[in-house]
Amino acid sequence: MDATDRALLHLLACDSRATYQELGHAVRLSANAAAERVRRLRRSGLIRAYTIDVDRNTLGQTLRALTNIKLREGMSRRQFEDGLVGLPHVMAAAHTTGEYDYELTIGCREPAELEEIVDRLKEHHGVREVNSRIVLREVPLDRLRILEHPPARRTA
Repeated sequence: MDATDRALLHLLACDSRATYQELGHAVRLSANAAAERVRRLRRSGLIRAYTIDVDRNTLGQTLRALTNIKLREGMSRRQFEDGLVGLPHVMAAAHTTGEYDYELTIGCREPAELEEIVDRLKEHHGVREVNSRIVLREVPLDRLRILEHPPARRTA
């Protein structure tokens, strides 16, 4: 991957609907050359999908909570994870090491709604313990900044 590929990834991250003509113009390539590079990035697996970024604030979900979860004894991870599909307020979930089994990012309108979601997790989803923290502000970070400083390669 070279600087042109990195530039194309940044452009697509900002606007996944950009045309090959627009992409090519921005990186000083023909539309065909830009298209071929994007196809190559997709074939390599670096580009997995083109997507949208929904503003949850516009949907009324102005409160976000980072919620650590401990499962009850006998509750399988698979069963818990399958149950998350039916909880649209859960924006992200990560199986973690340490004291808790999972960290969930929950989006909702107000603290009372968060309380309802936590109660639902305990009553219907095998959750034993919950520790939530309210997000005061999200720090805007460029998701593609890793392209500027890729991990060092290990030598044998």
